[in-house]
Amino acid sequence: MKSSNEHFIKVTENALTPLSSEQKVVLNRRGNQLFNEGFISEAQRIFITTGYSDGLTRVGDYYAAQKNTLEALRMYCLAKNKRKSEPIIDSLVQLIRVLIDTEIKGVENV
Repeated sequence: MKSSNEHFIKVTENALTPLSSEQKVVLNRRGNQLFNEGFISEAQRIFITTGYSDGLTRVGDYYAAQKNTLEALRMYCLAKNKRKSEPIIDSLVQLIRVLIDTEIKGVENV
């Protein structure tokens, strides 16, 4: 069975080797270039590595525009962008409430 961590928000608590400010700047510039050229997943990997919140938010916006809401939410959470993540979380809460009410009351009564 193949194991994948793609659905986890964070795979490790801390980076194994911290990046210097200079390394982050170089990587973020490369990530921005890749993003602008349409290489979203490559840019995403860089932004996750560096913790670049603006880049993560832009990747989240890309996924939101593609109707990939859960991946957008993951990027917004990594970016610590509550303004963008909370509306998605609220809509998921509403969906779960409807599902629970449907289960409790039965489909006919909802």
